[in-house]
Amino acid sequence: MTLRGIDFVAAATLVNLTRFAHPRELMSFLGLVPSEYTSGDARHLGKITKAGNGHVRRILIEAAWNYRFAARMSVVIQKRQEGQPKVVRDIAWRAQLRLAQRYRRLSARHLHHNKVCVAIARELAGFIWDIGRHVPIHDMPMKAPKTGGGNHKGCHAIAAPATL
Repeated sequence: MTLRGIDFVAAATLVNLTRFAHPRELMSFLGLVPSEYTSGDARHLGKITKAGNGHVRRILIEAAWNYRFAARMSVVIQKRQEGQPKVVRDIAWRAQLRLAQRYRRLSARHLHHNKVCVAIARELAGFIWDIGRHVPIHDMPMKAPKTGGGNHKGCHAIAAPATL
């Protein structure tokens, strides 16, 4: 995958991204949206809903930690981008620019670092949706991770964290 923090995507085995008409639907499916308490005109947002697949949510939050650093094209990312369509590379670069800047902005507001990473993971899910909209996941050239072994007990992951 061309996104920072995500090394391998097997989304077709777990989540068909085409079933979501808008990225907010994917974010909600993954439980990365805040809960809401509404009464009359008062609207209060709470913790994330944690609905959906907890494993995928955890992987996205782990990947979000990579956006603490400034946007750049490392050698590892350049190798992963070889053979990827230009539209996917462009979306990945926009994601790096936006998410790194957003991490800095939220950290400057002195939010807790875990809360910042959940917010970054939510937006990262939107960029994954955008890539899936332009290029179906099964059409993307992907390489399996070099770590040995398969998924434990038939579990399928949407992504595995990259080692950056």
